[in-house]
Amino acid sequence: MLQHLLRMKRGLTKGLEVAVILIMAALLVDVLWGVVSRYVLGAQSRWTEELATFLLIWLSLLGASAAFASRSHLGVDYFVGLLHTEARRLVGVVAHLAVIAFASCVMLGGGFILVTRTLAGGQVSPALGLQIGHVYLAVPISGLFIILFAAESILEILGNKEIQNPTAPPEELLD
Repeated sequence: MLQHLLRMKRGLTKGLEVAVILIMAALLVDVLWGVVSRYVLGAQSRWTEELATFLLIWLSLLGASAAFASRSHLGVDYFVGLLHTEARRLVGVVAHLAVIAFASCVMLGGGFILVTRTLAGGQVSPALGLQIGHVYLAVPISGLFIILFAAESILEILGNKEIQNPTAPPEELLD
């Protein structure tokens, strides 16, 4: 079962990485067009700055989810590494439970409230005419990914007796 979860996690992580790459490419093209239209054509396209802001929101949140999945996020491994193996496992589980609590309450719950209230208010972006609630969807979507990845990490910690440091990136990522 753990192998099936790891395969699913790899697929989700790869999908997130592709989405982040595509968003980054779109952001690059958007910013370049903004610069060209401003300095070469003499008048910046009015939608480029707004689109760049929206793409950066999605890039940051989905990128954070992908980083969390591959354990590339910021962590304090030094102190965890000083603990006994069983204490490391406990710290790993507690840390991931804290992440699940935060992502559930703030990102998923709060993000859902933010999206529904913004959509109900009918707030629309001035240049692109997009519903702002759709931009804010990045918050609960990212929260859902983080919850899934944290839950999978807990199962991996509990199911794998050989894990030395549950907060460090897996060896396959270090190669």
